[in-house]
Amino acid sequence: MPASRPITLCVALVGSQLLLSACSNQAATGYVTEKPRHYPTDSVATTAHRVGVLQNLYGPESVRYASDQDVYFISVMNGPGSEKDNNGYIVEVSGSNLGQAKLLVVGGKNGVTLDAPKGLAIHGDTLWTTDIDKLRAFNRYSGKPLGEIDLAPKGAVLLNDIAVGPNDTMYVTDTGIDMSQIGVIYVGGDKVFAIGPNRSISVVAHGNVLGRPNGVTWDPTGKRWVVVSFDPFHSEMYALHPNDSTRIILAKGKGKFDGIEPLPNGTFLVSSWADSSVHQLGKGEDIQVVRNVPTPADIGLDTKRGRLAIPTGGNRVEFWDLAGK
Repeated sequence: MPASRPITLCVALVGSQLLLSACSNQAATGYVTEKPRHYPTDSVATTAHRVGVLQNLYGPESVRYASDQDVYFISVMNGPGSEKDNNGYIVEVSGSNLGQAKLLVVGGKNGVTLDAPKGLAIHGDTLWTTDIDKLRAFNRYSGKPLGEIDLAPKGAVLLNDIAVGPNDTMYVTDTGIDMSQIGVIYVGGDKVFAIGPNRSISVVAHGNVLGRPNGVTWDPTGKRWVVVSFDPFHSEMYALHPNDSTRIILAKGKGKFDGIEPLPNGTFLVSSWADSSVHQLGKGEDIQVVRNVPTPADIGLDTKRGRLAIPTGGNRVEFWDLAGK
């Protein structure tokens, strides 16, 4: 797990390149541009290519794209993912200029409590994030804290991903792991929570059969909730039956599925730690869209440009154009 670091963002112009550099000797994020080109060694059966990298984020976990703002939100744990240290943060990055970024939410500042943010979801003007055993809400324009939902009384161990579906219902996964200084330890408690009207909380699925649920999304094509599992050897992508916790297996992998994004054709982009890749899964197909990205976490899809943002274990977020432009 990355050690926690102080955080400050400063923008500097070096030649024709925008860089985010350190201020006052504090660690910061840095953006390195790359000219669009094909990467034969980094893509299989696609023309996807990397167009940029945002560096020095010290534990980036999730990316969520807001099309109306044309920005990416990036959650950063800034330390072990289960440690309640109030130094996590959320960065906002311009979709049209990847070198333009700002700190939107910082733990310990402006009345914010934020320990180790992970999954992100947008609901109206609210940006939700999972934070160990709580959900925290912020205004997505100002970063102002708007409240929290405590799932600790419901047995939450490590809340991971969050997504919004029909009737404003939110689904939240609990992977049942401890992200400590010595690594990821499975302690059990696999669950999928539903947050309904008036912030009501219910458990819609639970038990080892869930395989350490990680990424979750609403599938607008199939009209169903889809989850990917973080089991280290036999990961699965499955749909949850709408009326009970029955699982419908949609695809299988070599282990440690993490993030998931639905595509308009009814397939899904899924990140996998087991082979350091992002796959396109569904309809009986498994296409390795991007590879050679270490421990790819909760991916975010820019629907305007067909661009994929991938948080990686190298304390960086890589941006890949999927259309090969």
